[in-house]
Amino acid sequence: MLNLGLYKANTRNQEVLIFSHSPLVYWWPGWLLSYTLAAMTWLRGVSVSIGGAPSELFLANSALHVIFTVTLMLLILFTNVKMRGIYSVTFVITILFIAVLFAWLDWWTYILQLLPHFTVHINLGFYLFFGTVLLLIWALAFLIFDRLTYWRVRPGQIIEERVIGGGARSFETEGLLFEQRPADLFQQTILGLGAGDLVLKTGGAYRTEILIPNVLLASRTIKRTQHLIAVKPDEVENS
Repeated sequence: MLNLGLYKANTRNQEVLIFSHSPLVYWWPGWLLSYTLAAMTWLRGVSVSIGGAPSELFLANSALHVIFTVTLMLLILFTNVKMRGIYSVTFVITILFIAVLFAWLDWWTYILQLLPHFTVHINLGFYLFFGTVLLLIWALAFLIFDRLTYWRVRPGQIIEERVIGGGARSFETEGLLFEQRPADLFQQTILGLGAGDLVLKTGGAYRTEILIPNVLLASRTIKRTQHLIAVKPDEVENS
């Protein structure tokens, strides 16, 4: 069975696998919106010939193309800038306040009148090409590259394993702290559907703090992991 995520729990072997993902995991709205607009262009598009070239299909509604462009710009912003906790909430409230204020003062009408030629048109071919390339990159990252390094959690032990090269390092769970950082509202809660960054802090003389970013279903994973690291290996053997 394909493991989609994030972590994999095996109750018989008392084991959890944790996968850290790259920021590309949050780009799924890009290819999803590309295919959605491609379907709309195919069904409702207008055939246009430019400079005697073969005709191409365009959606007459420029607003949809603007929405697509703005969505890509927001994805670039939210996948490269993290705003955690109160900062993300403040940002959302500020944007909503400005949008409502401009609407109440009827400023949006004047702003659009200042840009009479502000139109964007994208043809069917671009939507299909961009969406397919982005989907392939997203799938390669999510299903292959992000799984080359993962964490294996067992009672009394946490192991970092690498598929290529076969390297591994392990940590005893005595004095170990496993916690979740405050989530980024846009990137992790909305785009990541509940993703989060996990932090591993080791005890002992050589204290180490290890960040495991972009773990999907982070809250569920941290609960399962904290349960396992609290279990002693001899308790599992005797059960």
